[in-house]
Amino acid sequence: MVMRPVLETFAADDFALWPVDEHESCGYLALNGKLTPAEVGTAVMRIAAWSHFEPGEKHGPYPTDPLGRFLHGLLTMPDLFAAGGFRVTDTTTDTVFVEPGCCNGLETWRDWLNVLDGTGCSYFGHDPSSVAERVGDIVRLTLDADEPDAGPAVELPADQVRGLVAGAQQELQDFLNLAGTWAEQHLPAHASAVTAALARALDLEPEQ
Repeated sequence: MVMRPVLETFAADDFALWPVDEHESCGYLALNGKLTPAEVGTAVMRIAAWSHFEPGEKHGPYPTDPLGRFLHGLLTMPDLFAAGGFRVTDTTTDTVFVEPGCCNGLETWRDWLNVLDGTGCSYFGHDPSSVAERVGDIVRLTLDADEPDAGPAVELPADQVRGLVAGAQQELQDFLNLAGTWAEQHLPAHASAVTAALARALDLEPEQ
């Protein structure tokens, strides 16, 4: 069983502010510290795009250069969104037990800790409506609680899930560290601000 932080991606649509990878129109990119520069660029592009807004809406003054305009929302908005979450897969059978659904974001990954130490239950978006629920020393993972048959489900020891969450958190941190290095190379004038914004978007702290 593996847990991976994944980011929802879309086609780049002739994006030219920095190198990005070519992706299908809709899919997921697993975030870790081993991504290529183009894959990191794709992730940064998507997270920035979710924060983009037009001039005059809020958080002015609005930049006049294309790069400044594209990054403005990412660098100024207090609440950021990074569509995706932690996906849980049985690598032996390729069965997915948790798939981030619509409206779920990586910035809410700590909901997994709430499952283990708080309310004991959390949903991860919809279509599918994946859910994790703690029952005693067991965590039950269900792919889609809204389906009549509830889809694939599995029960894991809580300690195993805690280890899976810690591993996924480390992969997310490794990505942030890699993105900081990437920003220094590709966005030197904005590197510190972009890294700090990505940390907020992923609910992490930049490593010093």
